[in-house]
Amino acid sequence: MRRLERFENLVQMFFARAREKGDAPFLWHKAGGKWQPTSWAEAARQVASLSAALTALGLKRGDRVMLVSENRPEFCISDLAIMAAGCVTVPTYTTNTERDHQHIIENSGACAIIVSNGKLAKTLLPAAIRASSARMIIGLEDLRVGQQSSLEFHDWRALIAKHDTDPRGVSCNWRREDLACIIYTSGTGGSPRGVMQHHGAILCNVEGCCTIISEDFGWEEEVFLSFLPLSHAYEHTGGQFFPIGLGAQIYYSEGLEKLASNIEEVRPTLMVVVPRLFEVLRTRIVKQVEKQGNFANFLLDKAVAIGGRKAAGNSGLRDLPMNLLLGATLKPKLAKKFGGRIKAMVSGGAPLNPEVGIFFQSLGITFLQGYGQTEAAPVISCNRPKAGLKMDTVGPPLPDVEVRIADDGEILVRGELVMHGYWRNEEETKRVLKDGWLYTGDIGHIDEKGRIKITDRKKDIIVNDKGDNVAPQKVEGMLTLQPEIVQAMIAGDKKPYMSAVIVPDPEWTAEWCAHTATKCDFKELSHDPDYKAALGAAVERVNKDLSVIERVRKFIVADEPFTIENEQLTPSLKIRRHILKAVYGDRLDALYRTNTPPLEDPKKD
Repeated sequence: MRRLERFENLVQMFFARAREKGDAPFLWHKAGGKWQPTSWAEAARQVASLSAALTALGLKRGDRVMLVSENRPEFCISDLAIMAAGCVTVPTYTTNTERDHQHIIENSGACAIIVSNGKLAKTLLPAAIRASSARMIIGLEDLRVGQQSSLEFHDWRALIAKHDTDPRGVSCNWRREDLACIIYTSGTGGSPRGVMQHHGAILCNVEGCCTIISEDFGWEEEVFLSFLPLSHAYEHTGGQFFPIGLGAQIYYSEGLEKLASNIEEVRPTLMVVVPRLFEVLRTRIVKQVEKQGNFANFLLDKAVAIGGRKAAGNSGLRDLPMNLLLGATLKPKLAKKFGGRIKAMVSGGAPLNPEVGIFFQSLGITFLQGYGQTEAAPVISCNRPKAGLKMDTVGPPLPDVEVRIADDGEILVRGELVMHGYWRNEEETKRVLKDGWLYTGDIGHIDEKGRIKITDRKKDIIVNDKGDNVAPQKVEGMLTLQPEIVQAMIAGDKKPYMSAVIVPDPEWTAEWCAHTATKCDFKELSHDPDYKAALGAAVERVNKDLSVIERVRKFIVADEPFTIENEQLTPSLKIRRHILKAVYGDRLDALYRTNTPPLEDPKKD
């Protein structure tokens, strides 16, 4: 059984693997319709060269460097080079608005920014120009800047060529407690908070995950398909540094539209995903089987029924004949859809419906649900076959991670994986870090086999089906600034986009009715298409200043204003989410089942 060596920092781990692997392929991307590799040795040379270039440009130890890029080999190389130079990576979403970028640049004090292309630079550059700290922009591709400004502009490949450096000469004297990256996550007030992840926090995650693979599956030549944004802590650790620890190959997906074909081409052994992907794949599988006729549907029904009994502990010898039939017919065909050599698909970043997990387990796909937070680098626990898979739990804690349940049921976490705090936010740091324990804000308990079961969430943050965090107060506040809207509550937990309950402003409503010669009956107006279109225009104005994940795609009109009397407001005039969800929950859920087009088609983003 192989164990991961103890490394002092992430860069040291990478260079150790690069020396072992040499000219073996490491990073893969699609170009000209073919998968093109970058070897470990070439990646190491580029990391060393870019690191030397950053130092030559005047960057010093501890300086923050923002990284704005899609998933591609250059992201990984840039991330490692920033850290090799002793600097701190600030990965940010490609979907960020100009305002988001400016907040993160100003808050982090980033003095340099690496951006992938001109399209992303259009949103980034105005923020960088206004920011007081930013000095230089490095483009992975030609940014086609029409006019110079106070910022220096550099070409990524030219810098590497100019500062060609032997990886053997790179000093890796950073300690495990030194800051590696700042990953921004939404706070309850709406302003993203910078989570300070040190080298040891991510290494603790990698060491724990490698132990699971080694003990439960066997550590061999692993292949990953990277799909989730690398700016997300889950993919940053699980889809980048975990594979590096394993000495694995990483293929970068071409996107959601081509994900299914990429899986068949790449044939990954491990894949880090979010529940929404499984829900999409489940729907596709069911539709494909339905087209194959009665016998195929019969087999699928039997497989899921047996899987359900097995999950409940009721499967026995009576299921053996059907299992043999399924193993010779249905399961091999479906296994091929996943490449044929998948060891496990690991779900995290958002809560999973246990039925989805049981469905895939029924088809022979080992399905592991994990639990974590950006503040814990981010993996806290993961289901393990040796501990017994139970889909309504998130498994036992990783090795060297302590978990206990507070008196009020809150899950507390302690260990090297816990962040050192929020960047320049002492108040929030004190709120969640107490006596070395991370107060997660999640409610749960630990079962008889040491597995964590999450039952509720104390905080209001909405986690969509892709694992992205949305601070509802920010969006609601922006909606209620519109003259048409007086109150609002957004929803979208475990959903593909945000929806809302809107209370129209009564004065604006009266004016609209007078202008359109419409009877001012509130209940009738809520079904008036012209009235709803006018409200929709207000929502669309707000959406223009929101990131893709925050935008409200559909809404319903409230039956009445939120008041203290109807218990939809607290005495301090805060909305009572649980009351509003009880009143409007079914109607909000129905929005996701209707064919009514959203205000803005998410596919266009």
